[in-house]
Amino acid sequence: MTKAYLIGQVTVHNPEGYQKYAQHVPASLVPHGGKYLVRGGKDTQLEGQAQGLRKVVIEFPSLQAAQDCYNSSAYQAAKALRTPVSIGDLVIVEGYDG
Repeated sequence: MTKAYLIGQVTVHNPEGYQKYAQHVPASLVPHGGKYLVRGGKDTQLEGQAQGLRKVVIEFPSLQAAQDCYNSSAYQAAKALRTPVSIGDLVIVEGYDG
C-alpha cells in the first residue's frame, strides 16, 4: 500500500487560538495511522512564493486513511478551531513507491 501525505502551508493570525487547534489535532490522527513528519520548524523558500508561513507534513498509511482522517468528526471539530485564526492551503498527495 502506498503511503500518503497531508501537506499544509498555514499563516497564523491568532497564535493563542491556533494553539487550541494544535492541541486537538494529534488525537484525530491516531485512529487513522497519521504521524507528523514536519510540524512548523525553520524553512528556506528556494523557489516561488510560499502559501503560508507554517509548514506541516503528516504521513498516513494510505490515501484513504488521510482522506478519512480529514473527513472525521474529530478533525472537523479541530478544523473549526483553526479556520477563524489562520488561513492556509492543505493537500493530500499519494507517496511514491519507486
